[in-house]
Amino acid sequence: MPAHTENTSFDGLAGLIDCAMDWPEGTPTGWALILHPNPSQGGTRDNKVVTTLSRACVQHGLLALRPNFRGIGASGGHFDHGKGELLDMAALVEQFRVRYPEIASKPWVLGGFSFGTSIGVRLYAQWERLGKNLPNIVILTGSAALRFRHSEAKAPEDALVIHGELDEVVPMSEVMEWARPLGMPVVVIPEAGHFFHGKLLVLRQLVQTRLKAL
Repeated sequence: MPAHTENTSFDGLAGLIDCAMDWPEGTPTGWALILHPNPSQGGTRDNKVVTTLSRACVQHGLLALRPNFRGIGASGGHFDHGKGELLDMAALVEQFRVRYPEIASKPWVLGGFSFGTSIGVRLYAQWERLGKNLPNIVILTGSAALRFRHSEAKAPEDALVIHGELDEVVPMSEVMEWARPLGMPVVVIPEAGHFFHGKLLVLRQLVQTRLKAL
C-alpha cells in the first residue's frame, strides 16, 4: 500500500477526537503520536512543525497519528487549558491499542510541539506511574513542559529536546529551567524561532537521526 493520509476519530471525554493518520508505504514498523501547539492560539494538527515530525516518522516506516485537541476541526468540546486534553489523549492511546493491536505492539514514539509537549510530559509521567507501555522515543520541540501543569511532568533522560535559539514564545531560559534539574540535554538550532521558520529541514534531519535508534 502506498503512503497516504486518512481521517479517523476516537472517543474523547467531550466528544469525538478528530485525527489524521499518516500511513507509511507498506506495513508499519511502529507508530507515533504527535501533539500540536496551543489550540487557543491557532494550533492544529496541520501545523508545519507537527507535519514535519509526522513526515519524519512516516519515512521511518511508522504510522503517525495527529489528533486535533478539543474544539479544533471536528473534535468536540472546548479548550480546557490542558486538563481535558490530557484525559482525551490518554483515552485515545488506549483506544488505538484496541483498534490496532498489531501496530500498537510495536515500538512507538511520543512527539509534541509547544503546548503538545506539556501534554506529552504529563502523559509520560502518568504512564510511568501506572506501569503502562512507555514510548520508546520521546521528542519535544519548542518545549513548553513547564506550562499548563496540573499534574506531574516527566520525560526519559534520552528524550530528544529541540529548541530554537531565538524562540520568542518559550524563552530558552524557561526550557533550561526545566531541563537543568533533570540533567537533560537540549539541542539548540541557531537562529531558529519558535516555529522553526527556515529551519524545518534541520529539525526533520535531527528527528530522523534519533529515529534510527528504534
